[in-house]
Amino acid sequence: MKANPIVGQGTPLHQWQRSSQLAQLAEIDILQLVPEGARAVIIAPHPDDEVLGCGGFLQMLATAGRPMQLISVTDGSASHPGSASWPVERLSTVRPQESVEALRRLGLPLHSLKWLRGGFADSQVAAREMELCDFIERYLRPADVVFTTWREDGHCDHEAVGRASAEAAQRVGATLYELPVWTWHWASPEDCAVPWDRARKILLSPHLVARKRHAIHAFASQLEGDPQIGLPPVLAPHVVDRLLQPFEVVFI
Repeated sequence: MKANPIVGQGTPLHQWQRSSQLAQLAEIDILQLVPEGARAVIIAPHPDDEVLGCGGFLQMLATAGRPMQLISVTDGSASHPGSASWPVERLSTVRPQESVEALRRLGLPLHSLKWLRGGFADSQVAAREMELCDFIERYLRPADVVFTTWREDGHCDHEAVGRASAEAAQRVGATLYELPVWTWHWASPEDCAVPWDRARKILLSPHLVARKRHAIHAFASQLEGDPQIGLPPVLAPHVVDRLLQPFEVVFI
């Protein structure tokens, strides 16, 4: 993976919409991936990755009554480096609150959703990867179905969390699926670096996509940059649009 591929405007949405790779991906039912009796464990590097990566099928799991465990590895406090408007102290409080509101907008049962915050330092997860692996392992069961960011997603935290989650799942015998998030930014539709042979599509209805969009707009901090220091928003409109296609992709 090239150094810091998350730069510039990224791949235009229309290229993904015309992609033959995406068009021919096999479809899969999320309730087949998380069968009755299993628990879905979503491991998010930052508060918002759980919605960006799988906000559509989380709604489907909630409707089906599947139990869920969410693990937020960091509090996402490094998203606005150098900003006086969004300092680390403010972000460490605000970003988890934004996730609560986003999950409420998705219709998830917050009263029964188990949620752990790892407290690892944003953008520094790789330095404590083995510790993270041990942390995750403590909360996994053999019958769990784990969803986390792809090990080559392009963001250092996404990749470290993907690796640690994979190792922890293997230790306990849980099933692991990976989610592309920043991949949609740096990859091209026919990019051979993306494991298309492992990719499957989970189709989303317009209603599910609309609720996912509404949930993403709960992340006010990520929708705002800091013009005073020339910092663009993390979730610029073109970034959000790429994450709101009528399907979500998992690597099996």
